[in-house]
Amino acid sequence: MSTSKPAAPHVTNFIRNIIESDLAKKTYAARTWGGKPGGAKTHAGAPPDPAKIRTRFPPEPNGFLHFGHAKSICLNFGLAQDFTGVCHMRFDDTNPEKEEQEYVDSILDAVKWLGYDWCANGTEHLYFASDYFDFMYEAAEYLITAGHAYVDEQSAEQIRANRGTLTESGKASPQRARPAADSLQALRDMRAGKHAEGSMVVRAKIDMASPNINLRDPAIYRIRKATHHRTGDKWCIYPMYTYAHPIEDALEEITHSLCTLEFEDQRPFYDWLLERLAEGGLLAKPLPHQYEFARLNLTNVVLSKRKLIQLVDEKHVDGWDDPRMPTLVGARRRGYTPEGFRAFADRIGVSKSDSWIDFSVLEDCMREHLNEVAPRRVAVLDPVKLVIDNYPDGQEEECHPPNHPQKPDWGKRAVPFSKELWIEREDFMETPTKGYFRLFPGNKVRLRYGFVIECTGCDKDASGRVTAVHCNYFADSKSGTPGSDNYKVKGNIHWVSARHAYACEVRLFDRLYKEAHPGAGDRDHIKDLNQNSKHVITAQLEPALKDANAGEHFQFERHGYFVADRVDSKPGAPVFNRAVTLRDSWHK
Repeated sequence: MSTSKPAAPHVTNFIRNIIESDLAKKTYAARTWGGKPGGAKTHAGAPPDPAKIRTRFPPEPNGFLHFGHAKSICLNFGLAQDFTGVCHMRFDDTNPEKEEQEYVDSILDAVKWLGYDWCANGTEHLYFASDYFDFMYEAAEYLITAGHAYVDEQSAEQIRANRGTLTESGKASPQRARPAADSLQALRDMRAGKHAEGSMVVRAKIDMASPNINLRDPAIYRIRKATHHRTGDKWCIYPMYTYAHPIEDALEEITHSLCTLEFEDQRPFYDWLLERLAEGGLLAKPLPHQYEFARLNLTNVVLSKRKLIQLVDEKHVDGWDDPRMPTLVGARRRGYTPEGFRAFADRIGVSKSDSWIDFSVLEDCMREHLNEVAPRRVAVLDPVKLVIDNYPDGQEEECHPPNHPQKPDWGKRAVPFSKELWIEREDFMETPTKGYFRLFPGNKVRLRYGFVIECTGCDKDASGRVTAVHCNYFADSKSGTPGSDNYKVKGNIHWVSARHAYACEVRLFDRLYKEAHPGAGDRDHIKDLNQNSKHVITAQLEPALKDANAGEHFQFERHGYFVADRVDSKPGAPVFNRAVTLRDSWHK
């Protein structure tokens, strides 16, 4: 259950409507819960299920989660929270060759970071498909015995060739009509390791003429002589995902099994399998129901695991947690927030039709949250020296800007002021353009939270580059004093005391791809990479930022929202990443 609720109200959608209808009709009211997942025997005679609904988030532990998973996490855990239910955290670990404990740990950390956990009613609902391998095998033996499955000795190529097409029926395997006893013995020999990989599979016996190719005797078990990250070498046969997944849902008494649209054609097999196992008394009714929704399609990113692996392996990015990557570890490092993701999931909702979500929607959600929680600080990203010629040598004083202009209860902070300051290079022009109100010779501006100054000129190096700007200040013009009202200026610029500033590495990140739809039309997505997606600079920051903790957020006035990098920051020496700019710069 989530530890905190999104601030915005939920917008209704077809899944919420289904759940509300099921609750009104008491579709699942008769369910019992035996205290743990299990077959019909586990739940028989048990107390009523304390959860009104049960959902699940079921990733395969073979990679890092991305933005699309965040949508699913928020949907499944959020629905359970809103309807007094329970969301199970489950790993579909049926493919031993690609799964690792590292990914399990990373996924659990990501779900917790998003604000959710899997504990409810005194039980930790953390499960693995591998917990159910014994039951899945027992179910396979039952299906064979009942005439609903058989062992096929065709090669993978033969099975594929005989499956048929959308316009032609499939051809039955020579082993389809073999006696159940023979298939049962073959299955037991498979389990005992007596056969080579690829030599045989177990197939459900459904309908080789079905217009839905997924019902043309799909494989449910295959031989894989691989060590599993949890069960070791206990098994050399493993269930297929399409067989394992519905069984997992049923054993966990999931009521609403939510998945993306590409699984819609698998739903008939999902229902067929669970009905057969319920007929045999292995599963309790009512059975789970699968509902499909559109996956997240977000502009300017790729969410394909193959393409993400390519980005990492070819070193187009600096690893899976690169802040430009659409992974949750990358987003967290960049400075995106759980609250921003939850607001994003609420805003885009769920539907049954595919559509594209502009990346700016996600950025806006992050801005809205960060605007509320990020203290304001001053940073000069492209510094040039400002010398106040008539300010006394060696003198220092304090200015007192607010920590948040809309939150007076956050108070103010002391910022040192001295004769030499850092200002943004763009805040000075020797020959100003029309409408330019910042520093140029003879013009007055206010140093934000400080004094009014008048520019007197500048110093240049041999190439003509400005190395210092000179000015005089008006001693009676300090912000917050009675004299400040006597000065009316159009320009207002920020600054940092040069003597006290913290010189810091700052990373300015932008969208990883310059094209809205990377790789569209069979184009190589690598060619669509934004070569300006990362700039590393040395900025001059107000001294208080030197004590920022890793993961701490700030608004750098004028520049956007930044976070102290979680990996590279050290005590007393943070490094900052820009999470998002103050306003959208992609839709001018």
